[in-house]
Amino acid sequence: MSEILQTCTIKVSFGDCDPAGIVYYPNHFRWFDATFHALLQRFGGHAAVSRKLGSIGIGLIEVGGAFRAPAEDGDALVLTARLVEWREKTLRIAYEGRIDDRLTVEGFEVRGLFIREDGQLRAGRMAPLREMLEAGAGTADA
Repeated sequence: MSEILQTCTIKVSFGDCDPAGIVYYPNHFRWFDATFHALLQRFGGHAAVSRKLGSIGIGLIEVGGAFRAPAEDGDALVLTARLVEWREKTLRIAYEGRIDDRLTVEGFEVRGLFIREDGQLRAGRMAPLREMLEAGAGTADA
């Protein structure tokens, strides 16, 4: 199995920063989400993947982050996502953000594949998503 990676470069702007001039921490979570969605674009995007899998969507169940160093206006943050743990009904994604060689943020998301079953919203099996992503495995930059 090939490792599935997605890398995005985020140009930090003034509007991403708080009054102290450093990135306002919730923006990191927005960028994690954008990097995951950039990975799905390789397969037609979130809506197309969800349709192919008969799901409502691939949603967040848990998220966390550790902020190692500040990012500021004008920085180019390189954010890398790795799909690190597949379970029956969840996927764990690890994120690492760097500015040059400096680690600035580490984080994770746990996502589920949501389906409707018997009129209820439920977590579906992740195997079909895993098979789809592994068939197109590799590294991509956005």
